[in-house]
Amino acid sequence: MVSLPVDYLEQMKQLLQEEYPSFYHTYEEPPTRSLRVNILKTSPEQLKVRVPFHLESVPWCPEGFYYNHELDRPGKHVYHAAGLYYIQDASAMAPAEALEPQPGENILDLCAAPGGKTTQIAAKMKGKGILVANEIDAKRIKALVENLERCGVTNAVVLNENPGHLSERFSGYFDRILVDAPCSGEGMFRKDADACERWSIRATEKCADLQLEILEAAAPMLRPGGRLVYSTCTFNPRENEELIWRFLQLHPDFKLIPVPQRQYYRSGRPDWIREADNKLVKAARLWPHHLRGEGHFVAVLQKEATAEGSKKRPGKWPPVHAQARKLWERFASETLTDTNFLSNGTFTLYGEHLYYVPVDIPSLKGLRVERPGRYLGQAKKNHFVPSHALALSLDPQMVKRQCNFTVDDPDLLRYLQGETLPSAQSKGWTLVTVDHFPLGWGKVSGGLLKNHYPKWLRFDKNN
Repeated sequence: MVSLPVDYLEQMKQLLQEEYPSFYHTYEEPPTRSLRVNILKTSPEQLKVRVPFHLESVPWCPEGFYYNHELDRPGKHVYHAAGLYYIQDASAMAPAEALEPQPGENILDLCAAPGGKTTQIAAKMKGKGILVANEIDAKRIKALVENLERCGVTNAVVLNENPGHLSERFSGYFDRILVDAPCSGEGMFRKDADACERWSIRATEKCADLQLEILEAAAPMLRPGGRLVYSTCTFNPRENEELIWRFLQLHPDFKLIPVPQRQYYRSGRPDWIREADNKLVKAARLWPHHLRGEGHFVAVLQKEATAEGSKKRPGKWPPVHAQARKLWERFASETLTDTNFLSNGTFTLYGEHLYYVPVDIPSLKGLRVERPGRYLGQAKKNHFVPSHALALSLDPQMVKRQCNFTVDDPDLLRYLQGETLPSAQSKGWTLVTVDHFPLGWGKVSGGLLKNHYPKWLRFDKNN
């Protein structure tokens, strides 16, 4: 059992009263483990047939499943490397479900790393529309990008900005915004011992001030009639009901609406704050003693349709010089069967890195940009090197040469460990797949498949 702060236990005892013993008992139990099927690549029905895991459905997320962490190791399976699923706490699936993203919309995930909720939103968008994923912490950006790439997300723009810097640039731009705010993490104590050590009453107060600041930045970026979902992984009412109450006092053009999946959760607790407002029962709380998952809070806010909005002109992008365009076109003609998957956008070059940028996104000039769009690869001096992101986002039928392994083929592990393999394929870039799901690139030359699986992702030969 984790060592819990005394002040925290006293806080929960006062809040929960007669429920406290059953709540406390959850800390004597192991946390639940779950994953979410990536519907950009496969369906829940197809995955259940393919994997050796025993999966049980998460009630509030059609793509979510519990697994037995004592028997199953989905993080070690090659299907995880291929992006067929994302390991995610069941409760953490709730905010993106409440957001109800739709294909073709402009959506912002304002506090996006490591990317669980971002990839969940992307899957529901089905590659249509624009998904802006922002993360202020530069150290966490790498994990966000890697998860988006692994899941085959093609319509994301990744920024590394203070939320306040985005407000004017994206005024009235987004149909939906998710603010999964940094918090005191009380709902994750069962999984994260470090969160226990960082916790203090003062820390919850500082978190609440930061959360309001983030919501203040998000509000003007939502279009009239748009939806904003606020969530935390803490139980503290100062960071939840009270925070929402404070925001609504400052923004009468917003109203709280019921969480769509509320039948699976418990209601918000307006009686736990000084300025009790019965409308706060429309928010939702996920409790580990009432469901299989960790602690979470979710509130859905809607902006009045009559609120003032604005439209931004599409941005202008660094031009692509003729040599870079020529290298891409040569690679595409030699490697791909079809390039019609690139539509409603424009090419741009950052250094030697070639991207395909959504045509309708406002200018990103002056912002810290990690990914301005779909990353295609590097236009070197006289050749084009396709990105790992491109490999994982392609349908194998779109690639002329494919090297497919079954999941139990010994050569598959050798590829994942970075080895060169013999090949009878014709010369050129080859998409390596497992059971016809993309894994990465290889390049055939002289009867060998030279390995281009990223070094930082390679499987350890000692394990």
